[in-house]
Amino acid sequence: MSCEPGRRLPCVPTTESPTGESAVSRGDGFEGGCISLIVLLIEIPVAVLLGLGLALRGWGRAEERTGTPTMDWVPVLWLGGLALGTLVVAVLFLCSAHPWAGAVQLVITAIALIFAMAAWRGEYERAHPAPPPTCPPRAGTPCSSADPVIDR
Repeated sequence: MSCEPGRRLPCVPTTESPTGESAVSRGDGFEGGCISLIVLLIEIPVAVLLGLGLALRGWGRAEERTGTPTMDWVPVLWLGGLALGTLVVAVLFLCSAHPWAGAVQLVITAIALIFAMAAWRGEYERAHPAPPPTCPPRAGTPCSSADPVIDR
């Protein structure tokens, strides 16, 4: 598209590489790496503060209730939210022709999802403990230990 002085439409200059590709479709690796580094430097403190907050959340609080505890969904939801946020950033980078920055964000998303699934599994195992071992039934007597010294 040439810019002519008598033309009514605005002239949009194009930046083309020597090979004929535009800079937007080229996906410059250096630019993507710099953007990745900047976003990573923002995400690291957020993830550290999130982990510290989740670790200190239950510290010093004794289990007041007896019986089976309920599942604590807060760590799962926070880590899932972190994964969702990094996924949105990855999609934005991939749509704006920054494949390197988008790939780094996808790796961070995968790591956050792994931590979210590990938190869910830990909370599930805490809320659903294994049943106590059963003893073989004897002629109507309740279970007792096999060692008579302990029974005294």
